[in-house]
Amino acid sequence: MTSRLELSGLHTHYETSHILFDVSLEVNQGESVCLLGRNGAGKTTTLKSIMSLAAASAGSIRFNGVDLVGLAPYEIARLGVGYVPDDRLIFPDLTVRENLEIAIKPGAAGAPAQWSVARIYELFPVLLPLDARLGGYLSGGEQQMLTIGRTLMGNPSLLLLDEPVEGVAPVVVQELTRQIKALKTMGLTILFAEQNMHFASEISDRAYVIEKGRIRFHGTMRELAANEEVQKKYLMI
Repeated sequence: MTSRLELSGLHTHYETSHILFDVSLEVNQGESVCLLGRNGAGKTTTLKSIMSLAAASAGSIRFNGVDLVGLAPYEIARLGVGYVPDDRLIFPDLTVRENLEIAIKPGAAGAPAQWSVARIYELFPVLLPLDARLGGYLSGGEQQMLTIGRTLMGNPSLLLLDEPVEGVAPVVVQELTRQIKALKTMGLTILFAEQNMHFASEISDRAYVIEKGRIRFHGTMRELAANEEVQKKYLMI
């Protein structure tokens, strides 16, 4: 299987603070891979480093053979990388439809689908009756679905999700599980950061466990589920 995303020996600093240490991981085409860890373990920094929202100080980040280090975030987005941040950042004074339409751009080579507002509403049917509602009046779960939908409107071939089920109700977790499984079935490649191992096990092929900025485990979800030592030591399970 051809590797779509590859991080090798990645180090990232925030000013004088060294956050990531020699992080290496890969996500193959069509895979769903999770980066599991506690709060502050380095999950968000890893995703931000891929998007050049946090500058890598050493190592390489390659996507479809292109080195992303030193590129601007908009250049990385144009290559087909979509990023869903943990703080959602919807436009509260725009309607649901306007939030989606503002993000329209042509798909990059390899994107599995061309998204439209109608297709987003098929994937997230809860958003359809909210079409004219302002983003600031949505619930947390509705905002999360809108944020993912807005990112999909850019027609990415790789989707980065930062803790997509954090702070949402269990019924929303179930719905997001179904929707992310559907995206994977469509051929979208997914890397997501998460603390919720149960959620991750529902949608992931493989897992990396990160702690204090270092990868401590890599394997299939079945291998992780069988490794109680790793779970207790690094995931508080």
